[in-house]
Amino acid sequence: MIYLDANATEPLRPEAREAALAAMETGGNPSSVHGAGRAARKILETARERVAAFVHARPADVIFCAGATEADALAVHALGAGRPVFIGATEHDAIRAAAPGAVTIPVLADGQVDLAALEALLADHPGALVCLMAANNETGVLHDIAAAARLCAKAGALLHVDAVQAIGRANQDWLALGAASFALSGHKFGALPGAGALVTRSNLEIKALIKGGGQELGRRGGTPALPAIAGLAAALGAPYEAGQIAAWRDEIEAFALSHGAVAAGRAAPRLPNTVCLILPGVRAETQLIALDMAGICVSSGSACSSGKVTASHVLLAMGVDGALAGQAIRVSLPWNVQGEAVRKFQTAYASMLARALRNGVQSA
Repeated sequence: MIYLDANATEPLRPEAREAALAAMETGGNPSSVHGAGRAARKILETARERVAAFVHARPADVIFCAGATEADALAVHALGAGRPVFIGATEHDAIRAAAPGAVTIPVLADGQVDLAALEALLADHPGALVCLMAANNETGVLHDIAAAARLCAKAGALLHVDAVQAIGRANQDWLALGAASFALSGHKFGALPGAGALVTRSNLEIKALIKGGGQELGRRGGTPALPAIAGLAAALGAPYEAGQIAAWRDEIEAFALSHGAVAAGRAAPRLPNTVCLILPGVRAETQLIALDMAGICVSSGSACSSGKVTASHVLLAMGVDGALAGQAIRVSLPWNVQGEAVRKFQTAYASMLARALRNGVQSA
């Protein structure tokens, strides 16, 4: 099996596995005052310090939670109260669901946020909460967070960054750039699922979305998932060969383009590991099934529900035709990808296309 779906979840890193196992063996609840509890608390706070050091924040400003979906929801809940909320047109569903009445900020044809439109919105609604992802999960397109942060600062607005896909691949000091907060998720950079964090500026009050026993300084209730948190901290800063991964991504892209595909967002800065390939005339579902049968794991740029393929909201926001938006797949290379996987993908892709053309497959 060739796994090329890292943007869904990265393969587990050895560092994360070892840290998670050590936390499991320690046992104890970090809120307990006995010896086992103190040992668990030490693991938790050591992890918090490591995360804080990596993202240039104070340990007290790292709020552990179950993942980035919860972190995004907490940011919108705490920072959006009493403010207009603006979200990018290509945001992840975690943000879209957390802010159902938000005003949408359009993106350009290359997938980057339309800064002129954002500036106009902020001029009419100063003091808003703006939510932008650092890197898009479907196309890999990177937003100009520094420019957006300057516009927000000028308008007295707060900026929340969904940094899920960027952590470990295109790291930036988002707080220094002017973000009020950002979200991360451990399994997106090689840790276990079940742990993430919201990191905030020090002067912000964060009111709990999930209330409970007062954990996380009263900002997030519930017993922390200690093994997953320990693994998250251990995976941060692990080696990532961005240059080699980008070269393999470019090789896949060039091969697909030579076979009639189109790469969405190609003109914009992107993550080194991600390409969104649109194959005109061949449904995404058809591509996924054919590649899966060949042992290739990739994802669709479309959402499949009950057997029905619907067009990706990301591609539609970029102005891609509705039919083409349902003919996209996402190839996202993991941290441990090898050249053999790239060659096998090319072979499977060419075979898939040849079969589709023989069968006369057309878009739905």
